[in-house]
Amino acid sequence: MPSRVLSAVLAACFCCALSASAQARDAQLADITRAVHTYNRYTVFDDVHARIDAGAVTLTGKVTLPLKKDEIGKRVAGLPGVTAVQNDIEVLSASPIDDDLRQRIARAIYGDAAFWRYAAMPTPPIRILVERGRVTLTGVVATESDRMLARSLATGLGEAALVCDLRIDR
Repeated sequence: MPSRVLSAVLAACFCCALSASAQARDAQLADITRAVHTYNRYTVFDDVHARIDAGAVTLTGKVTLPLKKDEIGKRVAGLPGVTAVQNDIEVLSASPIDDDLRQRIARAIYGDAAFWRYAAMPTPPIRILVERGRVTLTGVVATESDRMLARSLATGLGEAALVCDLRIDR
């Protein structure tokens, strides 16, 4: 009987330690997300994600300028608790045609009355990635109808292809 009690106590302690570790990781991930989203050059045309493992951060995603990749990496590296940064952010190719397409899609989506609430957010949640005429919508919307409408508004503006990877916030 005492070994069962000891096993239960050890299991509870292990679960509590894992829970505290997960909470600390989540808090650190929130700090990283905040550092990226408050970066003054981060726009709806950039999409950066982070993974963290024991203080080592891996950054992924895409940005429109090499400067953004470097500066975001430096911002994250300077955060408390970050021991290393692997910066795997890709830089989208520079193209006036892609830049024009980005602007047209942003105006179509964020200029629509259905998306004004998103446009008013400090970091609008719909990300518009354009690479060689191929468009990918990422981020989060509130409903399936918002997802379908965003896809519809982004279609027919000169894109070679469109992928809608918008997630629904549940």
